[in-house]
Amino acid sequence: MWFVFLSSQSKSILKEHSLSKHCHHLNQLRNLVDGSGSIKLVRDRGLDHAVEKEKNLLPLVNLKNFIKGEPSKSIPISVIVENRERLKIPYRPIDFIRQYPSFFEEFLPGGIGIHPHIRLTSEVLTLDAEEQLMYQSDSYKQQVADRLLKLLMISRIHKIPLTIIEHLKWDVGLPQDYIHSIIPEFPDYFRVVGRKDHAFGSENKQALELVCWSNELATSVMEKKFMNGEMNNAERKPIAFPLQFTAGFEMDKKYKKWLDDWQKLPYISPYENASYLLPKSDESDKWVVSVLHEILHILVPKKSEKENLLLLGEYLGLRSRFKRALLQHPGIFYLSHKIGTYTVVLREGYKRGFLIERHPLMTLRSQYVHLVNTTVEDSDAAKVQGKSTQQESKGKKVDGKAELVSNRGEEHKEEICESSNAKVEEASDTDDVDNDDEEQSHRVSRKNSANYRAGIVQRVNLDVKKPSRNSRRESSVGRIQLKTMKRTPKEVSRREQMHGRHRDDKSSQQRSKSPTSRARLTSKKTPT
Repeated sequence: MWFVFLSSQSKSILKEHSLSKHCHHLNQLRNLVDGSGSIKLVRDRGLDHAVEKEKNLLPLVNLKNFIKGEPSKSIPISVIVENRERLKIPYRPIDFIRQYPSFFEEFLPGGIGIHPHIRLTSEVLTLDAEEQLMYQSDSYKQQVADRLLKLLMISRIHKIPLTIIEHLKWDVGLPQDYIHSIIPEFPDYFRVVGRKDHAFGSENKQALELVCWSNELATSVMEKKFMNGEMNNAERKPIAFPLQFTAGFEMDKKYKKWLDDWQKLPYISPYENASYLLPKSDESDKWVVSVLHEILHILVPKKSEKENLLLLGEYLGLRSRFKRALLQHPGIFYLSHKIGTYTVVLREGYKRGFLIERHPLMTLRSQYVHLVNTTVEDSDAAKVQGKSTQQESKGKKVDGKAELVSNRGEEHKEEICESSNAKVEEASDTDDVDNDDEEQSHRVSRKNSANYRAGIVQRVNLDVKKPSRNSRRESSVGRIQLKTMKRTPKEVSRREQMHGRHRDDKSSQQRSKSPTSRARLTSKKTPT
């Protein structure tokens, strides 16, 4: 009996030793990826686009609601500048407003004219009317109340401050006046506790508190899928998270071994109090992942800014473990930094960069995004049109310069032609008294001068066809024409030299011009 007792005790000791060794092995592998940078993240273009397409949409809607809340439905730009941080406007408000002319109109009210006022366009007012109708529907109010109730049941003390809910208001899908429009209609779900301090700069200490627990809603998405048979539960395997890695992600063998063992651990519901688990154990890590996974499923866009999630995690006492879960599980959560901040995206909620679950709020936001994109396209088209008008004006200037050059060329061409005609007439008058050979030589010279004039006209036209870019080209055209005028007697003499009659014509012209030659000619013609 004593031997049997020792053997059973030794077996229990060996079993505990093997379990502790296995847990130590898992923790050792987990420490390899515990923020040490051994996991190399790969960018996902589809999820980055899902985040980037909603850039500046939140400040646009905030400013829209701010202007709409004014009795005059308009507000001076100075008031917007004062509330810039609260509206989350990323840069100078006037530049931000002028960037979206399809959202806002800038005008000067009559009789004031000091600061420009901003009002909403008709397109934005139409979308805002649809948004208000959606918020007032009973089905939408019920969905929003269920989401808030789930968040309260995840909290340990079943209470969340309103300051944290304000940070998550955009992602939960709460209307602007949810404290007066949603919370009073569900008194059996939650209530507002605490007193609001109206002193300037004081922090709002009000909180939303759970009134009644709902077993129906206290079931996670993973448990519902497991019970509905969407997961493989034929062999009664533990609930494992779906993994989706970006193409090109290289998984280390040690990390893969640790991840497979981690998936086999028992699934603990996020609505269950797991304070009994060791903070650095893998079981606790899987429970934290289930909490973060359920929170992102509660949010309408299945994504949120990292700081908002860490703010909620800090209130839940899980801030550091939220950070570790985001780094250790890139197949479940994706971190995008496309809009100047880190955004946590639930991979399971998207397919090829598009949200799987269709929701009326996301449909309405896509219409706002479409209005923003049409604004950008119109501005781009205006820029292109402006460039085309500049090119047309430049073309007109070039054409004007070409016309000016052509007019100058025509005037210069007429001057050259008149001077050449005058020379030809003088030559013809002096050669009336010469013989037939001299007349024939003058005809040749006329033909050469005509050919030369044609060459000058052709050169002027060639110079005019090329548009001048500046005044230097015009001066160069004038220089070329002056050079051609200086070259004319040389070219004429060369052409006349080709016919071999230039010297005779020149000597005959000189003889005819001299008085002695005129006397000889008259003496030859008078009869003796």
